[in-house]
Amino acid sequence: MGKENETLASEEAFKLVGFSNFVRINPRSDRFTVKRFHHVEYWCSDATNTARRFSWGLGMPLVAKSDLSTGNVTHASYLLRSGDLNFLFTAPYSPSIAAMENLSDTATASIPTFSREVFLNFSAKHGLAVRAIAIEVEDAAIAFNTSVVHGAIPVAGPVLLDNRACVAEVHLYGDVVLRYVSYLSPNPDITADSCLFLPKFEPVDEALSFPLDYGIRRLDHAVGNVPELAPAISYVKQFIGFHEFAEFTAEDVGTMDSGLNSAVLANNEETVLLPMNEPVFGTKRKSQIQTYLEHNEGAGVQHLALASSDIFNTLREMRKRSAIGGFEFMPSPPPTYYKKLKNRAGDVLSDEQIKECEELGILVDRDDQGTLLQIFTKPLGDRPTIFIEIIQRVGCMLKDETGREYQKGGCGGFGKGNFSELFKSIEEYEKTLEVKRTPGA
Repeated sequence: MGKENETLASEEAFKLVGFSNFVRINPRSDRFTVKRFHHVEYWCSDATNTARRFSWGLGMPLVAKSDLSTGNVTHASYLLRSGDLNFLFTAPYSPSIAAMENLSDTATASIPTFSREVFLNFSAKHGLAVRAIAIEVEDAAIAFNTSVVHGAIPVAGPVLLDNRACVAEVHLYGDVVLRYVSYLSPNPDITADSCLFLPKFEPVDEALSFPLDYGIRRLDHAVGNVPELAPAISYVKQFIGFHEFAEFTAEDVGTMDSGLNSAVLANNEETVLLPMNEPVFGTKRKSQIQTYLEHNEGAGVQHLALASSDIFNTLREMRKRSAIGGFEFMPSPPPTYYKKLKNRAGDVLSDEQIKECEELGILVDRDDQGTLLQIFTKPLGDRPTIFIEIIQRVGCMLKDETGREYQKGGCGGFGKGNFSELFKSIEEYEKTLEVKRTPGA
């Protein structure tokens, strides 16, 4: 009863107040040391071709692998990296391969939590989707045990990998897990900065990887869609201790046709940002969040915001490849949007940059601290579910105790001023997906 009462009290404490009334406070309430986003794992039916498409479309070279060639007869996993951003793509092998060698189904797995049965259910239900949001912590075993004590639903207990790294998982939302990763040695061969990534992964021959770099540097935030915001936010806050960083209601960001409610959770350093959205009802059109929930068959990762060091270069490179294996973008806002942009951001962006924003379809917003440049792709697969956001944050530069300059997390906000334009774009896109029926059918 203790945990139930704790969760209920937490739910009662969470209540959306809207953007204007929200007061940002950082209580530094993390329950354990959270360092950064570590990687994102996609489950897909064909890891080879999916990884190569993302590599080509995003400018992320293939740097490490775990597959038949490395002795893994359980699953194929390929790692793409650009800066600090790690995307992992995983697909299963036939269990008969392991059986022929008298091995258990998971004996050779490099991701120790992988389950073929869970994968098959996940893939049939969600299609191409994110299975794991991984964060690097100081101690994955402590993070897991602390989380479970505070109400997290356990998925996979701590597993030691070659006495060099530790991995554990708890439930996040829907069929998505929050994966904890920690390293037991500062050996440069197995740290997060190594191309080995985790034990049992091997470097990829450079000749087999596209030597690409479009300027993407890290995962800024990972957004989830859930049926109900309050219990989802309360659950995560309770077990990990993250604080509320921002929030928006339908009144803040909706259109006359549809909308959403949203809240953002952050770690102590505000470098790991986990926004969550819920649908609103009673509008002319169905909320985009509800459309996602229906096509995804439940909660899941809606989009990943990737931070670029030069969004203009990133977008030029990505748009070159949109029609030849890359990713398409949502329609640009009307010219009137950019005519007003000089008044809104002329002190930050030059006339040439504003012109480039219009040519590339980049949206611009700002908060009391900095400026945000952003653009959204169309959905990545067959379903109108997961997509990617490319962003660049401008301003909010600080110095740490060593004098090293860094950018404050969440600088420029999350595009509140652009939501209506984005929603209109999504609404128009969704109209093209509506089922066409013959008259009288």
